[in-house]
Amino acid sequence: MAVAHFPCIQFTRVTPKGSCVFSVGNYSRSNYKRRYLVLASATKLEENFGQSKVETLLNSIKWNEKGLAVAIAQNVDTGAILMQGFVNRDALATTISSRKATFYSRSRSTLWTKGETSNNFVNVHDIFLDCDRDSIIYLGKPDGPTCHTGAETCYFTSVTDILNDQQAEENKLALTTLYSLESTISQRKAELAAPQNGKPSWTKRLLLDQNLLCSKIRLMRYSGREEADELCRTLEENEDKSRTASEMGDVLYHALVLLALKDVKTEDVLAVLRHRFSQSGIEEKKSRKSHS
Repeated sequence: MAVAHFPCIQFTRVTPKGSCVFSVGNYSRSNYKRRYLVLASATKLEENFGQSKVETLLNSIKWNEKGLAVAIAQNVDTGAILMQGFVNRDALATTISSRKATFYSRSRSTLWTKGETSNNFVNVHDIFLDCDRDSIIYLGKPDGPTCHTGAETCYFTSVTDILNDQQAEENKLALTTLYSLESTISQRKAELAAPQNGKPSWTKRLLLDQNLLCSKIRLMRYSGREEADELCRTLEENEDKSRTASEMGDVLYHALVLLALKDVKTEDVLAVLRHRFSQSGIEEKKSRKSHS
């Protein structure tokens, strides 16, 4: 498709006079749409931050000899590494403006936005540069699976499994400690559907007995002082930090079991906390009463 009415094709930099310098490429319909997005993003960037600030930022990146840098998409709530790609000046500028993780395809020599075909966008909340400014993190929230296989992230192949000749599983993700615990609890919950042999684990006992679980979480339950109260005692009695960490571990563990019973993910809780960042505690309390 010809683009005769455009004075230029693909944005690469903004000159001091305000005109655009572009490189020529294919005229396909998809490329036309991408180039239009880049132009719109460049205009929006200039309006929001000013041309000089945009140029200064883009010039500060240590692009390699091909004008590229590595970009990693990371889940803002779970911390999970979702995927890695390459970006050029246009891709970074487009991401800053559109808030959709955008990369540069080396095989197709064009920009591409994650989710443009699957609708599983990565909605970018912030962008971080490393100390050398040659690596970038897109910190955001994915709309769905990131990997083309349908997995939550592209990182599900354990080197240990490879060395042990084990098949990679798409549900075995590179999880942080908290999410590894959540995954284990979910697995114990799923195992309850099968016939139980022998004495159940403590996690299964909690999953099977809601009264027992709640008694471990509530303050001053019956005659005992349980987990949350014991955590407060470490403050009141000025106990050492290791004791506080231990009691907090108990609180988190039992709370995660309760979340599993309610089919609530830790990610959902963290999303609530992230939403509260933008409002005061007083405003948040008022909003709870209005919804009750």
